[in-house]
Amino acid sequence: MSVVGQALVGMELVDLQAALGQAEPSFRARQIYDAIYRRRVTDLTAISNLPKNLRARLAEEFPLGVPQVEQRYDSVDGTRRYLLRLSDGKTVETVWMPEGERSTICISSQIGCPVDCKFCLTALMGLERGLSAGEIVGQVLRIAAENNLAANPGRVNVVMMGQGEPLLNLPNVIKATRLLTDPAGIAIPTRRITLSTSGIIPKIEELGREPVRPKLAVSLNASTEEQRRELMPITRKYHLKDLIEACRAYPLRPWEKLTFEYVLLGGVNDTDADARRVVRLLARLNAKVNLIALNPGPGIPFETPGAARVASFQAIVKGSMPCFVRKPRGLDVYAACGQLKRMESKEKTHLGLGRGVASPSTNPMTHFTASRYMAWMSGRSHTSSRWPNVE
Repeated sequence: MSVVGQALVGMELVDLQAALGQAEPSFRARQIYDAIYRRRVTDLTAISNLPKNLRARLAEEFPLGVPQVEQRYDSVDGTRRYLLRLSDGKTVETVWMPEGERSTICISSQIGCPVDCKFCLTALMGLERGLSAGEIVGQVLRIAAENNLAANPGRVNVVMMGQGEPLLNLPNVIKATRLLTDPAGIAIPTRRITLSTSGIIPKIEELGREPVRPKLAVSLNASTEEQRRELMPITRKYHLKDLIEACRAYPLRPWEKLTFEYVLLGGVNDTDADARRVVRLLARLNAKVNLIALNPGPGIPFETPGAARVASFQAIVKGSMPCFVRKPRGLDVYAACGQLKRMESKEKTHLGLGRGVASPSTNPMTHFTASRYMAWMSGRSHTSSRWPNVE
């Protein structure tokens, strides 16, 4: 099968060797691999250790495959939400969250999402298509280039928590993980990559058999079967009890814990009784819990709970297992967890070659002003109550 026209980003070494064919010595594939993933070139003709005729052939036959920045939205907290344009003209969102010397890149595995969680803006998009391994890796390469992250990949975290259900695109997610973690290439440590799933039980079992795989996070969000069916309709197919059993059977590595994510919805799943049920559900699991106070958005029929309610829920869970409150990042530019829906600002400032950069002042949220948001980030809600400790 001809591979001419396929993007180079997304190819493993064996793929590159096959693409070059027998006319080229095998070490040429290694040189190209090194240039794309370790040196992160943006121009194939600039790979100076290749013969001129091979550089010309690459440029003619193979696109590089790194997505282009269509739009960038800058948050008051330093977070950046990127709308990236893929080779077929479709767009996908990626978020960069700097914090001191570390940073986290939140990447997408699909365009849209088919799972239909009722508290998530991405669910309103439906599913357009899955992303290739190259389109997944390309998000990391683009964000690393835009923010000069090449120097120390060991300080970069990657979370597959953007658009899509990663386990419904598992072959491409696993191939992307191999490329992201290869010490001879991008070299992000495996323990710095996390995949979040709504709970596709057969795919959790399949993931556990992979020798190179991300850490596993499960989006729980409910304390009973009935509650979870209402909030996450996927539960009608993959029941809560069976999901917990699949997590119990999951083969954790010696350094690894399961993560359970729980979006707190005011008056729905955030009571002390819910917290006690969560403790019972997760008993005897090597796990931690990340609490997320709902990040609001248009079309989402739930409220964000108050700081005191979040603190009470955390205190109960924390009595039995590690429990953290994930602080919101990029809330003012629709970059926070559950907000990725290609939300556009009506006003844009254009910089460079068609790249738009929109600030919070030109993209205000319905429920949060910039001042209220910054108060949140400094550790207080708009009622001046202290937020609990966060991770």
